Amino acid sequence: MALFVVAFTVASCGLPRPGPNKREIFAGSVQQQGNAYIVSVNDRVVQATAEGASVGFSDQFLKAGRIGADTIRKGDRLLFTVYENVEEGLFGTAGAPSTLTEITVDQSGFIFVPYAGRIRAAGNTPEQLRGIITRKLDSQTPDPQFIVARAAGDGSTVSIVGAGGQGVFPIEASTSTLSTMIANAGGVTTDPENTRVTVIRGKHKGTVWLEDLFESNKQDIALRPGDRILIQEDTRRFTALGATGGQSLVEFPQPTMTAIEAIAFMGGLNSNLADPTGIFIFRDESPEFANRVLGRNDFQTPKRFAYVLDLTEPTGVFLGRDFAIRDGDTIYVTEAPYVQWTKTLSVLTSSVGAAQSLSAASGG
Repeated sequence: MALFVVAFTVASCGLPRPGPNKREIFAGSVQQQGNAYIVSVNDRVVQATAEGASVGFSDQFLKAGRIGADTIRKGDRLLFTVYENVEEGLFGTAGAPSTLTEITVDQSGFIFVPYAGRIRAAGNTPEQLRGIITRKLDSQTPDPQFIVARAAGDGSTVSIVGAGGQGVFPIEASTSTLSTMIANAGGVTTDPENTRVTVIRGKHKGTVWLEDLFESNKQDIALRPGDRILIQEDTRRFTALGATGGQSLVEFPQPTMTAIEAIAFMGGLNSNLADPTGIFIFRDESPEFANRVLGRNDFQTPKRFAYVLDLTEPTGVFLGRDFAIRDGDTIYVTEAPYVQWTKTLSVLTSSVGAAQSLSAASGG
């Protein structure tokens, strides 16, 4: 009895440990006047906490067809070459080509051509514009031959920023889709499996994983003039604490991560310390998810949740394999109950051994 009292006293003095035990965590639940909702993970909870697809383009992006690469747009630059069959023509001499100064399509979609006047260029192809100019000049110079070349200007470009080639690039026939434009810009310098591509088009935004972009033709959207493309490595993280193979801030190594995968990535459970019935995932849930998990509809603000995973249950590993980890989660593995007793006995044994050594040294 005396040994039990001494052991209890030693244990209560605060032996080293990585954090709270199961009993202490449950003591902080809302049911115990705490501020966190403690919920055991089951199939219903797995479904209630599952997020919808966070990446992938909406129909507004997916249904936008490719634009005509030769269609002239506001801001484009045009080059004209003229051939005339008279000695003193409007633009040069007979048989000698004359190149006009580069002309930029104004923001109203028009250009000005000497002797032809103000002409609407936007919306026409170079061939259509050539025909319009030829007809306007036909009465002033016999059978003028015009060649119109389109050089992509501000009206048909996209900008790319992020991990890889950066700059402003023209939309051409060979670069009219997202994947071909990224390849044309130099590709990416990050791990493709962990890289996200975001396209901003006016007030709308869509994001896709780089691997999904190249694996699925559906996600390889057609580009539009003015699109802004952001390429960035995934920055989501979760924290690993407790009786695991390591305690650290862990970056997501892949697009999705389950509890079992996260534990494995952390180095697994420490078989000498971990309590497989006490794996907690701490998370601040939005009102939407909080109401969904608890079957309520009255929450208006985020709530603190501690999800409990018990790997010793028959379906525990399956549930852990299905429960998704999110950005900002904290995974905490409690110590097994016997660990504190082992530490306590170790301290008592050491104390008794030290006392006996002192007694022997003093000749007692």
